[in-house]
Amino acid sequence: MAIERQHPNDRWGTTEDEDGSRAFKPLTAEEASALRAKEPPLSPWRVLGVQGVVGAVAALLAVLLTGRQEMAWSVLYGAATVVVPGALMARGMTSKLSSMSPGSSAVSFMLWEMIKIAVSIAMLALAPKLVQDLSWPALLVSLVLCMKVYWVALLWRGRAPSR
Repeated sequence: MAIERQHPNDRWGTTEDEDGSRAFKPLTAEEASALRAKEPPLSPWRVLGVQGVVGAVAALLAVLLTGRQEMAWSVLYGAATVVVPGALMARGMTSKLSSMSPGSSAVSFMLWEMIKIAVSIAMLALAPKLVQDLSWPALLVSLVLCMKVYWVALLWRGRAPSR
């Protein structure tokens, strides 16, 4: 007597073949649209907006806690070091050219990721020249806070209840 079990985290409706391997069941148009409605994609612009807000709040807290306006500029520059390169990448990745084919999407992602890293490094290298009385600890704390928004964005999507 064989008992057919479905994996508890199996949200895709896969089944097992006779040999015990998992078979892929393509979604119908209705199932695909229901899945898109249930788990909508997260906009990169929303994530960037929240990163900017986190940076602004951190700068305000830095001024309130230290009483030094210079600290706020360091915190804001740290946030900009995350937001500006992220905006460049989001703009590049949401262009029509980047979504023409899977191959061009992969190459575009790598290209824009390299540009993002290069701009971030350049901004960090220019920080002592652009921000007077630069506080590296404040800059780095705000940089890390803004980068952690990516993890929070994953939580926004939520998890589907197990069945």
